[in-house]
Amino acid sequence: MRGRNFRGELDTFLAGREQELIDFRRDLHMHPELAFAEYRTTQRVADRLTAAGLVPSILPRGTGLICEVGSGDGPTVALRADIDALPVPDEKDVPYSSTVPGVCHACGHDVHTTILVGTALFLAQQAAAGLLPGRVRLIFQPAEELPGGALEVMASGGISGVDRIFGLHCDPRVDVGKVGLKTGPITSACDRVSIRVSGPGGHTARPHLTADLVFALAKILTELPAGLSRRVDPRSSLSLVWGRVEAGSVANAIPDDGVAEGTVRCLDEDAWHAAPDLIKELLDSVAGAYGVEARMDYARGVPPVVNDEVSVQMLTEAAVGVLGEGAPVPTQQSLGGEDFGWYLESIPGAYARLGTRKPGSVHLADIHQGTFDVDETCIGTGVRFLAATALTALWEGRRLSSPEPVAGIAML
Repeated sequence: MRGRNFRGELDTFLAGREQELIDFRRDLHMHPELAFAEYRTTQRVADRLTAAGLVPSILPRGTGLICEVGSGDGPTVALRADIDALPVPDEKDVPYSSTVPGVCHACGHDVHTTILVGTALFLAQQAAAGLLPGRVRLIFQPAEELPGGALEVMASGGISGVDRIFGLHCDPRVDVGKVGLKTGPITSACDRVSIRVSGPGGHTARPHLTADLVFALAKILTELPAGLSRRVDPRSSLSLVWGRVEAGSVANAIPDDGVAEGTVRCLDEDAWHAAPDLIKELLDSVAGAYGVEARMDYARGVPPVVNDEVSVQMLTEAAVGVLGEGAPVPTQQSLGGEDFGWYLESIPGAYARLGTRKPGSVHLADIHQGTFDVDETCIGTGVRFLAATALTALWEGRRLSSPEPVAGIAML
């Protein structure tokens, strides 16, 4: 990209604010809030943005907010951070450990939120100086862990008029200063399924006079995953894994009902859309063979996050520009779910993995564990990366929409 150099401006900006951002993150870490209960977090973010001259708009439920930076002609790029915590006890011995029993930021959402706040402050400076070539919409999303927050944002018009959207997530397997990038699917779909089986019960001495419900339920537990493995392209990695099974209360009585609950995960979007009907078809077939009635409740979770190729190229250019040639590293698709996928079903965009591991460290505390923490220098890295991504996407968006040459920015 040619034109103005702003890497030095980012360095100057962070030199004066990096400790403030670390303190902001630690405050959020000490006061975690669960999905759709992030009132304090929302207010803390809103107050900081307002102090910078921005005008945040809190979402209708009262948690989460949207704030726009810049005005006038040009493309609109969205940056999203999730703000909720997990119902996991904080097991770290640090001065900023959670003050809320049984709740902590075990997934790094406090870091995501802080990075987006820092990015907002930098972009606000750029806009005030007339240097922002379009609009940046900041989305502080509630309830990623529930999930449901992305749909709440979309229902509130949060991505209306947005040309492209970007997000990131802490990755403790990647060193600070690097970002994991991948074109195409980077997470999986994740749904929940509950199956309730009913039929005439009776004495275990006379199973032929009953539906032998426990046996039938056991066949459902084994035959549904087996059937899926033969009915779906194995490259889609559609899997049904049970997490809870319950039936009966004594050894010598066949019960008249039972329940099984599990998750459905899938790497392929088409297979994900087809999964409920296929599972219902298999369920009816197995249940019918054993004379039981089976009712399925299928709860859609999230689609896979499928990164747009052009957007990944923008992430790559931004990372190289402000972090260096070796900053972008390949990353694999995971079986974890992430509701950022809902945005990408409507508009192009991409999702990156931000390195949070101290270089050389052999200790690995994975996400969703009470021991999870980050090397806080990742906050400055994240601000550099997100700010560069927004500006890269805005300049590229102007170039694509304009027949005239458009000068960009030099990262180096």
